[in-house]
Amino acid sequence: MSKQEQQEVLGETLGPLSDNERIKRESHFLRGTISEDLKDAVTGGFTSDNFQLIRFHGMYQQDDRDIRAERAKQKLEPLHNVMLRARMPGGVITPKQWLAIDKFASEKSLYGSIRLTTRQTFQFHGVLKPNIKLMHQTLNSIGIDSIATAGDVNRNVLCTSNPVESELHQQAYQWAAKISEHLLPKTNAYAEIWLDGEKIEETDQEPILGDNYLPRKFKTTVVIPPLNDVDVHANDLNFVAIAEEGKLVGFNVLVGGGLAMTHGDTTTYPRCADDFGFIPLEHTLDVAAAVVSTQRDWGNRSNRKNAKTKYTLDRVGIDVFKEEVQKRAGVKFETSRPYTFTERGDRIGWVEGIDGLHHLTLFIENGRLLDFPDKPLKSGVAEIAKVHQGDFRMTANQNLIVAGVPAEQVKEIEQIARDYRLVNEKTSQQRQNSMACVSFPTCPLAMAEAERFLPDFVSEIENILDNHKVPETESIITRVTGCPNGCGRAMLAEIGLVGKAPGRYNLHLGGNKAGTRVPKMYKENITVEQILTDIDELVGQWAQKRRDKEAFGDFVIRAGVVDEVKVSKRDFYA
Repeated sequence: MSKQEQQEVLGETLGPLSDNERIKRESHFLRGTISEDLKDAVTGGFTSDNFQLIRFHGMYQQDDRDIRAERAKQKLEPLHNVMLRARMPGGVITPKQWLAIDKFASEKSLYGSIRLTTRQTFQFHGVLKPNIKLMHQTLNSIGIDSIATAGDVNRNVLCTSNPVESELHQQAYQWAAKISEHLLPKTNAYAEIWLDGEKIEETDQEPILGDNYLPRKFKTTVVIPPLNDVDVHANDLNFVAIAEEGKLVGFNVLVGGGLAMTHGDTTTYPRCADDFGFIPLEHTLDVAAAVVSTQRDWGNRSNRKNAKTKYTLDRVGIDVFKEEVQKRAGVKFETSRPYTFTERGDRIGWVEGIDGLHHLTLFIENGRLLDFPDKPLKSGVAEIAKVHQGDFRMTANQNLIVAGVPAEQVKEIEQIARDYRLVNEKTSQQRQNSMACVSFPTCPLAMAEAERFLPDFVSEIENILDNHKVPETESIITRVTGCPNGCGRAMLAEIGLVGKAPGRYNLHLGGNKAGTRVPKMYKENITVEQILTDIDELVGQWAQKRRDKEAFGDFVIRAGVVDEVKVSKRDFYA
């Protein structure tokens, strides 16, 4: 490799460093002046660099955009508050922990809700500055933290939620937890700031993440085929479980997935992950660290829009990146073991595991647990937690599994769920397979509605499916995200809406049921009325001309409505 090629690989020719690199470098291992900011009662927000640094501690500063203009008229600053995202590898939480977070949400947050996220964890929304430290200490008292659930680090590690194959799931979950711990920041900043821990800054070292941490956020999953419920192609690093006779023997390693993009910037695009090959279990942590450290050293620290692993792979070449990972891990990837993804939704309702225990998956629309006038959902889950002796599992599809219920307790759990409207047999397959990000009023990046828009939008699609006599057992994977950053994973949907402005979206079509294909933009910046008109016409064609049980996403490609996106970078904008 020539010197110029080496400089290009290392990103040395990409331009001056972004200001985020300065913030990280000068942060004293993520401490900044957060402690001093907490004492400032003049403002409800965080100032200067701390606005960015609190993300490494699992929080985003937000405000209620619905009342921002009114507060400005009153010469008040925006109603600053924070959203906290907990670190819950694999989404497993005990009933005792659940009751504690329920109590905090009810008593100390502006909205009173718990939100289940697409990152398989929960979020508190609307926590004011005087309650932030109490929030962290409350979580710590029940064995939960929010370390590295945001910022330029490896975030909450996902794991397939399926509890049916209990032994295999337990093994996969344990690896998700190990990977999470292995890739965590080692700085003591979190304990010092939020838990009043002893200051030991001089001992801080970051052997994997580096003193400047990663160029951009990094996402990791562990998935058990054939269920792709974590959407592997939305993530930088994925460990696909390979089992023999029900025992986990290793993983196929997929690298370089990601969905975020920027409107109008064709250097940004969604991308599916590449399969590097198979590794035995004993190499898992070494390979995880090698992928992360390679991205740490080679990622783009000049342009954050091109800083994720997917762009590094495309810039330096897949083979070059893979060879470096092998070198750092001291491992040679074996030929990938065969596997197939066939579905990715959650199995709503009761299922029995191979161990004889029962599991109830509750559909939680948009993941928002709150006591609505006709649906006291949040209270219902709390009531289940008071009697449940197993655990809860949050899914990457914003649902909640009441896992490990013995046969003699099924009737009791079922009755509570029904009493609190947590079970509704009338919920359609279409609604169960639709999802949205939070968006307005709290997300500062939101360009259009998503969570508040989705329920009525799904009702319209349900009517369209019914009018064209599509069987109730079938659905179209539909996702809405309020901006192009990908939180709602619209770029792996059969119908994906990406917010462009209030009431206007880009309409993408052509993802598949397995979640292995990126949809292509069909029309740009169109109204909801136009979107529904187009969907009505296309569903009509699908209902009449489909082959056997051909899925909608497959049909629109075969019928030439949109071209298939085979290689994201080349085909997405073609």
